[in-house]
Amino acid sequence: MSTPRTFRSIAIIFNRNSTGDAPALAGELRTSLTALLPYTADIRLQPTNHAGHAVQLAREAAAAGGDILVVSVSGDGGYNEVVNGVMQAGNPDAVCAVMAAGNANDHRRTTGTAPLEQAIAAGKVRRMDLLRITTGEPGDAPHEYAHSYIGFGLTPVMAIGLEKGSKGALKETFSVVRTFSKFKPFEILHTGGKRQKFDSLVLANIAQMAKYATLSEADGKLADGKFEVVIFPHRSKLRILLTALRAATKGLGDQPSVSSYGFTTLKPIPYQIDGEVRSVDADTLVTVHSAPAALATLG
Repeated sequence: MSTPRTFRSIAIIFNRNSTGDAPALAGELRTSLTALLPYTADIRLQPTNHAGHAVQLAREAAAAGGDILVVSVSGDGGYNEVVNGVMQAGNPDAVCAVMAAGNANDHRRTTGTAPLEQAIAAGKVRRMDLLRITTGEPGDAPHEYAHSYIGFGLTPVMAIGLEKGSKGALKETFSVVRTFSKFKPFEILHTGGKRQKFDSLVLANIAQMAKYATLSEADGKLADGKFEVVIFPHRSKLRILLTALRAATKGLGDQPSVSSYGFTTLKPIPYQIDGEVRSVDADTLVTVHSAPAALATLG
């Protein structure tokens, strides 16, 4: 049995301008930890001021060295920034955690095992895989980590449609229907030279996404050095809807798992990484590798 971890400092990172409860939740977490921890730790609230600031704050906190815990009070996108900041710092003793304060909260909902305050006090750290995406030729290409999934095709297109639309269940539904009606498939060139057309391609480190969809049966495989490849080949829109309905009700069942996946884009395409939308240019090599047990976490 491993020795419970204690932390010299705890950085609680949150968006001060969050439309949700992030500022209040961050303050409550610091108060709870002050009372619960059986040792003294430097617990700091660190609000973000702009997009990408959480990467910088997490990197600086972890780079201080030693037993550091960096907590993101956010949704999946905010936690993605914190994870990437900690990974950039290169501190093997740094630990990440997330307190759900977003919309979907896929990562926390899927991987959470205990109330966060209690888990921090107990110091029960475990390790999980990450996804590492590289866009460009190996060696000098930029890379980024994902804690949950990377999606191409329908996934980012829907996210863009929701972002342009209005919030609220009815308005979100209208935005999804409008975006889906205009959706077109995308084509890629596999590393083996085969072209393939998809409606959706999701490389997933967790079994669920978008609040309701169950992508695979991989709940107990968070540290196996592999990720699931969930493919929707190009079909009619009715077939896409039926597959999405199956994901939301009974799940898609077992999916193939791999340690790496690569292809070359034929046209510029968007992709979604842990809820945040990025884009990649045409004629770009995209490679996704599993980073085995790269993330130390708790909660």
